[in-house]
Amino acid sequence: MRGPSIARSLRGTSTVTIEEDRAPATTTTEPPRLRVVLLLEVHDGHEQDFLAAYEQIRHQVAGVPGHISDQLCQSLGNAAQWLITSEWESAEPFLRWVESAAHRKMVEPLHGCVRDTNSLRFVIARETPEPGHAVQHSVGPGTAPHGRPVDPVPAPPLSVGGIVHHAITFTVKPGSERAVAEILADYRSPEAQVDATTRLCRTSLFMRGNRVVRAVEVRGDLANALRHVAAQPEVRAVEEAVNPYLEVARDLTDPTSARTFFARAALPAVQHFETAAGAGTGDTTRYGFCYPVRQGCGEAVAILLTEQDALAAADPGHPLVSSTMFLRDGLLVRLVELRVPWQQAPLAAAGIALGEESWALRQFLRPGPEADLATVPGITRFLADCAMELVTDRRAEET
Repeated sequence: MRGPSIARSLRGTSTVTIEEDRAPATTTTEPPRLRVVLLLEVHDGHEQDFLAAYEQIRHQVAGVPGHISDQLCQSLGNAAQWLITSEWESAEPFLRWVESAAHRKMVEPLHGCVRDTNSLRFVIARETPEPGHAVQHSVGPGTAPHGRPVDPVPAPPLSVGGIVHHAITFTVKPGSERAVAEILADYRSPEAQVDATTRLCRTSLFMRGNRVVRAVEVRGDLANALRHVAAQPEVRAVEEAVNPYLEVARDLTDPTSARTFFARAALPAVQHFETAAGAGTGDTTRYGFCYPVRQGCGEAVAILLTEQDALAAADPGHPLVSSTMFLRDGLLVRLVELRVPWQQAPLAAAGIALGEESWALRQFLRPGPEADLATVPGITRFLADCAMELVTDRRAEET
């Protein structure tokens, strides 16, 4: 479909992989199949444009003689990274297609969506399973029902401006909250640089009752960052100290158990808003709130809150710097960065406006009896009921 076309147009030379149907010692008159691979990065805010262009092109390329199949894949670690592969009967029909003027015109809409591309070449020397052999999976701890290992990041995370936003959450035994908070507040930060392309930027840890929420910001691959943090001695010591207090046991020293924990505890970011000035400029404070939402309404609440943030922050003097919403299974967490204490700006902290604009939002929330979301005192009470305790907020030093 469109893997080949995109690969050729966005980069002078495409990734070409020769795949042989037979062992090297076997002679054949059939030309080897061709596989084209392209790794690319999509501009922030252009994902839908990219997908729309890809959808249009792939149906047209599917009718090109010699084309077999193609795939579009999104990175689990960085939502801005995509992989396009396509397979062809041989190199000849692919090269004839990508050299055509019709092809060059067809892929023009993709040029404005893509920030970076990278092509790699691999020759397939061995293949498992061999053609004609069925795959057999065994199901064990840390595996999904289909037998494959549980990935620590269950879905591509939210990436904005090159920063991946994600959170994990778990609960501790009631009555142990104070002991757990003291343990989690007292540890040495792990090495920020994970690898050549991944770096830890910020970690904020909150508690509300017996629930722990740890929000992370990563530049690069989130899954690599989570594995890196779990392997650090200083982090392991803290997590081992917390283990006796957990409601659900885990063992981060075991790779399978660690993957299962991170997948179960994942609290994905679903919305992020940041003013033009950006977070981290001037004196700001991060606050966390756990919103009570009606069943099935969490996503709608997150979208409406972000829309209200964008409208309100159009005022240059507005105290909101950024907001991030995390959602999973009805649990909605809102993190905000403010220039003033949230009690001085409850409307900005809550993302709720007075008047008809917020009527729909108020229908999706379940505030307490004294939290009237139509008045400033009522919204202040609502936030006080939802507020999470900040245990620690750590930023990596810029390099």
